[in-house]
Amino acid sequence: MESLEIQAFTYEQRHGLLPELTAACANCGGWIIERKTLSPSNIEFRIEIQIRAILDLYAAIIGTGVELNRSGHDALTELCTRRKHLPLTADLGQIVAIRLELAFLDDLTLHSLLASGSSLA
Repeated sequence: MESLEIQAFTYEQRHGLLPELTAACANCGGWIIERKTLSPSNIEFRIEIQIRAILDLYAAIIGTGVELNRSGHDALTELCTRRKHLPLTADLGQIVAIRLELAFLDDLTLHSLLASGSSLA
């Protein structure tokens, strides 16, 4: 099973985004294996999805207002390209595990960022 680690952020409100992101994942055929709070402003999702549906998931994540970092865009784009060129239907059933770490920037203040020395990139 292939595994991806993606970091992302959003300015959306947590209470509105979480149900929307969960539904978007389910509508694409993905499974949210785990959802864990890492800090008051960060959440982690562990998602599994068949490679045949990766383009749908990619579009659904972006459609909810989540902004991926550059490496996240690159990883998902590479999977979408690979999916397009898989020769066998059986290969399209491969499972991809995604760890999505999401920062809610509406919960952060300049003071909290400076105090923790955090980096959003």
